[in-house]
Amino acid sequence: MKFRALILMLLVSILSFTAATGAQVRRLKIYISADMEGVVGAVTGDQLGPAGFEYNRFREFMTSEVNAAIEAARAAGATEIVVSDSHGNGENLLIEKLPKDITLVRSWPRPLMMMQGIDETFDAALFIGYHSGTTNSAGVRAHTISSARLADVRLNGVSMPEAGINAAIAGQFNVPVVMISGDDAAVAEAQALIGNIEGAVVKWNYGFHSARTMMPEAAYDLIREKVKRALARLKDFKPYKLKTPVQLDVRFKSYRPSEILSYLSIVERTDSHSIRFTGKDMTEVSKFLEFITTYEPGLEP
Repeated sequence: MKFRALILMLLVSILSFTAATGAQVRRLKIYISADMEGVVGAVTGDQLGPAGFEYNRFREFMTSEVNAAIEAARAAGATEIVVSDSHGNGENLLIEKLPKDITLVRSWPRPLMMMQGIDETFDAALFIGYHSGTTNSAGVRAHTISSARLADVRLNGVSMPEAGINAAIAGQFNVPVVMISGDDAAVAEAQALIGNIEGAVVKWNYGFHSARTMMPEAAYDLIREKVKRALARLKDFKPYKLKTPVQLDVRFKSYRPSEILSYLSIVERTDSHSIRFTGKDMTEVSKFLEFITTYEPGLEP
């Protein structure tokens, strides 16, 4: 009888330890949206597009920043990760240098723009390499969606950086944004709008085309640290949700887009440069934004 009791106690102890250990391991699904203007060291078009002499080097830095976020997410328990290449042509990340077990969203157009692929199954979203918005007087390469075409993008009356638009898309699916990396202006702007998310400041802006910057390896370490902190306090974050229907106001730098778009019955021209569209949710707003910034009469396959 003593032997049986001892065996029973041993089994109970093993089961209790297994349950406790299992409870500590979180299985997380993480979405990463990656831009390039906020990457360590990036300051001008020389780093940001195929015509720039430093572009190929900065593709490496962008990829390494994403990998740093992936490594930290895995350490926190992430078992599934989707990455969105969300800069320029959407073909910047070096896919051969990304982990084999993630999936990658590339190129355009996309109904959910920089957040394509997100849905309600994700636990958190991370923003890597982000910049400040077009109405912000501070920040390296500050713009919203199109630096050449758009002077302001508002959701429900509030001027938005890309971080705000993308957080609202994630919020529609009840997914919180928990961390952002970029320059000091981008991080401060996102935190003021979205909430007390973790921010990795990898450079400090002096102007639209200048900054004081960390070195790449230091930036990767900081991103790892901030992702780990964010996922360790995941319960502290709430999705960024907008009241629906969502009113979208877009101000163009030229007057002709607003004139032509006002021919659509779903569009109101609010002044010579501006239009208003109301969508039932952020999916409709995102599709409309993608349309007005992508469509050209001469589009071909």
